[in-house]
Amino acid sequence: MENNPSSSRTDTKSIEQNRRNQMKDLFSKLNSVVPHQSSRDATSRPDKIGEATNYIKNLQIKLEKMKEKRNNLIDIERSKNASMNMGLKSPQFKIQQMGSALEIVLVTGMDCQFMFNETIRVLQEEGSDIVNASYTVVENAVFHTIHCQVGGSANGALRISEKIKKYLNGC
Repeated sequence: MENNPSSSRTDTKSIEQNRRNQMKDLFSKLNSVVPHQSSRDATSRPDKIGEATNYIKNLQIKLEKMKEKRNNLIDIERSKNASMNMGLKSPQFKIQQMGSALEIVLVTGMDCQFMFNETIRVLQEEGSDIVNASYTVVENAVFHTIHCQVGGSANGALRISEKIKKYLNGC
């Protein structure tokens, strides 16, 4: 078998050209699915890859938050089903903290409506800004959802939780 150096160089050149073409195609595919964050027209490839990396990381964070929200909704649905099947014996609540934001889900019976007012009062005492409050009535249960911003220390959610528990025991 004859070993031709020019043939070897041609093969290496061809392999390298194929590799560059494949990388160009892959970069084009990546560039087509990632929204461009930069306002500059001429952005370098490393910058575009950096933008793609940040975009993917943000998508991962959003996915985790959506999973948490889905799990909370599943918990609420289970709570609704349980309260409908066995009757609601005492008020229940769940607090989820997301940074300075709190989501409070309060489930009460029709005879224990004052808990919503007490919860709002506790939130105001703790200096929270209530962003949204809503409720849904399902048979003999009332599902309250309250979204608020908590100022001050990171212990705000814990203090609020303890105060609400205190009122729940009295209902």
